[in-house]
Amino acid sequence: MTEITNYISNDYKAIDSQETIAAVQEFFNELTFSHFPVVEEGIYIGSIGSDDIETLDGVKKVLDYRYSLEGFFARENMIWLDVLEVFAKNHSNLVPVLDQKNQYLGYYEIRDILNFFHETPFLQESGGILVVKKNTSGYSMGEITQIIESNNGKILGLFISEADSDSTQVTIKISLGVMNEIIQSFRRYNYEIISEHYEDNYINTLKERSDYLDKYLNI
Repeated sequence: MTEITNYISNDYKAIDSQETIAAVQEFFNELTFSHFPVVEEGIYIGSIGSDDIETLDGVKKVLDYRYSLEGFFARENMIWLDVLEVFAKNHSNLVPVLDQKNQYLGYYEIRDILNFFHETPFLQESGGILVVKKNTSGYSMGEITQIIESNNGKILGLFISEADSDSTQVTIKISLGVMNEIIQSFRRYNYEIISEHYEDNYINTLKERSDYLDKYLNI
C-alpha cells in the first residue's frame, strides 16, 4: 500500500506573509481550496481561509491579518486516520504538513486522502469494529493485541480514538468469527466495551461520518 506521505503536494507554493491580500483573493478565485498555508521566511504561521479573504482590504498584506490565520496542520508521521480528523475538525479540504521540527513540507488535499482511505484494510477487508476503554495507567497495546490473537483474531487496524488522564479508548477492526470470545476476554481484563459493530453497521457509520467530506469532492 502507498505511504500517505506520498500524497504530500507542492503543486502550489505556500502564500508568503508579505503577499498582498488582492493577490491572494485572485489565487482563491482561480482555485477551490477552502484554506491555504501561509509562511513567513519559510516558516508556517497558519492557514488563511477563502471565506475570510473576501472581506479583507486588498491593499494590505497577509501579515496585517495574522490574527485571522488558523493554526491547524498535520505532522508528516501522522497515520491517515489522524489526518482525516484534522480535516474534519477544521472543515477544510486542505491541510498543511509539517515535520517534527515544524518545517513546512507541503499539504494534503482531501480528495487524495480519501483515495488513500479507500485502499486501507479498514475498508477493503471484512471485519468487525470493537471499541474498548480502560484506565489510562492500566491499558496496553500489547495486552490488547494478546487478547485478540489468543482468541484467533486478526487485527486489521486499531487506533486511540479518545484519551485523557483518566481513561483511554481504542477502536479496533478485527476479522470476523471470534468476536464474542474476544469481547468476553476484554471484560475479564477489565476493559469496558463501548460499542461493537459488524461490517454493515461499520460501513454505514463511516459513510455517515464522512458526509462532510463528500461536499469537497463536488466543488
